[in-house]
Amino acid sequence: QVQLVESEGGLVQPGGSLRLSCVASGNIFSINAMGWYRQAPGKQRELVTSITPGGITNYADSVKGRFTISRDGASNTVYLQMNRLQPEDTAVYYCNAGIILRSPYKYLEVWGQGTQVTVSS
Repeated sequence: QVQLVESEGGLVQPGGSLRLSCVASGNIFSINAMGWYRQAPGKQRELVTSITPGGITNYADSVKGRFTISRDGASNTVYLQMNRLQPEDTAVYYCNAGIILRSPYKYLEVWGQGTQVTVSS
């Protein structure tokens, strides 16, 4: 029906940068909020950042000033620019979106498959 496909993460040195992308495709009528979550080993999944269709953003305190979320409505894509990465940013990052399907007309919360980001020297 609908899926979110994330770009590959990777291994980054502390202080480095990485950009993730996530594309929604399928039976889409419209997309509400999109966001990024992460889950580190032994920890619960946490919200990193989110963005509304109008561009209103929300960030976890731990990433404010370092991470930037953006979206392209025309291509159903959300991006996460991560700067000044720290070892504590190491986690599996998941894309999330609230999607209204075209047919049948209904709302779904959809998750990406997750991508590993490792920050280490």
